[in-house]
Amino acid sequence: MIWSKNETLSREELEKIQFERLIDTVNTVYEKVPYYRDKMIEAGIKPSDIKSLKDLQKLPFTTKQDMRDTYPFGLFAVDKDELVRIHASSGTTGKPTVVGYTKRDLDTWTECVSRIACMGGAEKSDVSQICFGYGMFTGALGLHYGLENIGSAIVPSSTGNSEKQIMYMKDFETTLLVATPSYALRLAEVASSMGVDIKKELKVKKAVLGSELMTDAMREEIHKVWGDDVLVTSNYGMSELMGPGVSGECEYLDGMHINEDFFIPEIIDPKTGEVLPIGEKGELVITCIFKEALPLIRYRTKDITRLFYEKCKCGRTFCRMENLSGRSDDMLKIRGVNVFPSQIEEVILGVSELGPHYEIVVTREGYTDKLEIRVELKEMTDEYKELERISKKVNSRLKTVLGLDAKISLVSPNTLQRFEGKAKRVKDLRGDK
Repeated sequence: MIWSKNETLSREELEKIQFERLIDTVNTVYEKVPYYRDKMIEAGIKPSDIKSLKDLQKLPFTTKQDMRDTYPFGLFAVDKDELVRIHASSGTTGKPTVVGYTKRDLDTWTECVSRIACMGGAEKSDVSQICFGYGMFTGALGLHYGLENIGSAIVPSSTGNSEKQIMYMKDFETTLLVATPSYALRLAEVASSMGVDIKKELKVKKAVLGSELMTDAMREEIHKVWGDDVLVTSNYGMSELMGPGVSGECEYLDGMHINEDFFIPEIIDPKTGEVLPIGEKGELVITCIFKEALPLIRYRTKDITRLFYEKCKCGRTFCRMENLSGRSDDMLKIRGVNVFPSQIEEVILGVSELGPHYEIVVTREGYTDKLEIRVELKEMTDEYKELERISKKVNSRLKTVLGLDAKISLVSPNTLQRFEGKAKRVKDLRGDK
């Protein structure tokens, strides 16, 4: 089901909407946000210089550091009494990034999430269980209101108490699961330990997953435990831009459709800031063109992807972003080689003897970087030759993909930490030396 007729607009119609909204947004931030006005003056740009969508490239970037430097409300374009909702990031690496919403912003958010939920197969008849943490994190409430807007019954079970989550799924006959990919796998583990056959005893047929990267290998792993007939889609968003609802996959799983009437995407070279040609991979930059409270201009997401503009088989005409390769700030440089955790995950999940839970540890001895991969076996064995065989297989495949040797540490099943929110797979300890 396609939720909005705007999702099928011609490129000409869509760009007309984008340009009108871009002009309004640029005028708004110039007039109402001193921080933006100062940046534009410094760059020698006035709102009147924006005469086409291509002129977007003239505007300065916005970064997470800008949001921290203006904490809490320095980038807001409305007075605080116009806000009806305030969210914030955890702030684990500095000041939290604060985001706010007017009533119209909440309506826009609901519209965007309704679209991506429909892309993922959501219907009025669904019972949707939301296993995101409710609170300052935008994920849970974003999906909640979007799915509720469609007419789905909501089970706001939040995170934690996984045994009770399985009980709710069974008793309430949940048909749609909202979670991170890693927590979807954790729930399957818990169900198995409870003696629940999720393929036979549960009715989940759709998984709308987000908040962390989902590789194709992770999707296959989810299908193994939840069933091949479950539609597993990924969606994308971040609190700074709005929350979930920026883009999402449809049933054809050929990239995530970006809600282009609300967001203008660009791909840039993360080192130079230069806009790259269509189809090339680089850092995703998003301009929010219909937000009242926090209309970010050219926000650098740090996420690595590429864009496609061909019409999808589903009938939607919005451009699509390829599944993320990772984040530029998640990229590890090990002995001069650029390594994305997603590359390691693809290798691990391609080895039948290994489970989906792993940990990447990077240390430094003297002047040499050391890479260790800790990964769970599916079934424990004490036979040395078998452990050595598996380790060599993993190391060989990693060397082919990365060009690096790694120490492979095989551990018993259910040994590594499990995550209910975003999985934390990497420990880079080189700064501790």
